[in-house]
Amino acid sequence: MIYVTKDISIDESEIHEEFIRASGPGGQNVNKVSTAVQLRFDVKGSPSLPEDVRQRLMRLAGKRITSDGELIIEARRFRHQERNRQDALDRLKKLIRKAAYKPKTRIKTQPTEAAKQKRLEAKRRRSEKKQIRQKVRYYE
Repeated sequence: MIYVTKDISIDESEIHEEFIRASGPGGQNVNKVSTAVQLRFDVKGSPSLPEDVRQRLMRLAGKRITSDGELIIEARRFRHQERNRQDALDRLKKLIRKAAYKPKTRIKTQPTEAAKQKRLEAKRRRSEKKQIRQKVRYYE
């Protein structure tokens, strides 16, 4: 069981890991050992996620989510398979925690009378400044 928040925990059987060869640091070892991790998590079919978290997670994931609703995270930052595996899990947890945060709904407010007056005064001053900059026209 992987604990993400106090309310959300994911069963390890829901996460599928595939180890692939990574580009980057590692020298000749890169061509022989599969150190990069491709972590797959089925967001649409997961019973562990509440519906509101699922919707926010799919929006946050962006390009990392497939048309089937599967989240794919690739980790290839480190030279060791276990560190890449842990990195991918940490990134998944972080993404789910971010999706679990419910944003506050914005309450519309009216500008105060003083704010309206201040805005109009600033507009008047700006207008006067621009009037002064104009060429003087002589009418005969």
